[in-house]
Amino acid sequence: MDMKPQITTNRLELSQWQKQDLEPFAKLNSDPKVMQFFPSTLNREQSDQLVDKIKAHFDKYGYGLWSTSLKETGEFIGFIGLLQVGFEAHFTPAIEIGWRLDHKFWGKGYATEGASVVIDYAFNTLKISEIVSFTSQLNLPSIRLMKRLGMTHDNKDDFDHPRLDSTHRLCRHCLFRKRSY
Repeated sequence: MDMKPQITTNRLELSQWQKQDLEPFAKLNSDPKVMQFFPSTLNREQSDQLVDKIKAHFDKYGYGLWSTSLKETGEFIGFIGLLQVGFEAHFTPAIEIGWRLDHKFWGKGYATEGASVVIDYAFNTLKISEIVSFTSQLNLPSIRLMKRLGMTHDNKDDFDHPRLDSTHRLCRHCLFRKRSY
């Protein structure tokens, strides 16, 4: 698709990835605090490869994980957006909403603000009927955010992440859903 949308909120700019995003994104991905609910941190090469995958997703689907920055200063804070779930599970195929912000921007409502507009975009512009979000059952901050976004959880939907060993501390995941209005 040629059209690559940009989304703005009162405080945030969600846009296509630029070269200047790579360094702060790599720093974020190498931070153990930010990556505590992921299997490992990423080095610069892995982080840059992730951006390449994100860009390819935009090219294929017309949406993806937007580079997110503060509107007032232009400072990169992470990503917020949508992506096709890349593995098979009882709830796939599905479109996931996800976020990853530098920890210095946690607790300020940015993820809620950005994700809320992305949900509106998914339902009203893309006409997606349902989005999902999932995380390790240990990731209480993201679980709270999913609830704030009005997503619902059913214990029967919880699953072992197929890309993690069954003994891994992060293996058990909870799934949240939100259907269009």
